[in-house]
Amino acid sequence: MTDVADFVTRFADAWARRDGQRFLDLWHPDGTLHSPLYDRPVKGTEFGVLTAMLAKFAPDQVWQLLDWTWRPKGDDAVVIIEWQSTRVIDGQRFDWRGVDKFTLVDGKIVEEIVYFDTAPLRARRTGQALEALIKL
Repeated sequence: MTDVADFVTRFADAWARRDGQRFLDLWHPDGTLHSPLYDRPVKGTEFGVLTAMLAKFAPDQVWQLLDWTWRPKGDDAVVIIEWQSTRVIDGQRFDWRGVDKFTLVDGKIVEEIVYFDTAPLRARRTGQALEALIKL
């Protein structure tokens, strides 16, 4: 059985250290990441490069673990992690939250699906104000 608490601790540590090798150690070589940030699925073997890109384009980004849960899937596990990312952009704090769903096989990620609202990031990129779709 996968030690899920250990996996979550190592995942949070990889983010805290922004260490490409620590991320690679979590991934099955044939694993796949699906995220709204990227224009295609990312293979587990690409995480060293991905971590270097993040360090270059968002050197001040801080990732924070908020909560997590899991369920067994045979001898493997499905893990859900809730997180928040923070950056300072033009002197202002900018936060966004999301959830990652992991499928672990033998303690390694074979699939990660990232869910978060991209509207705040898109508005920030274009300089537009973020407006609610429904005003109450």
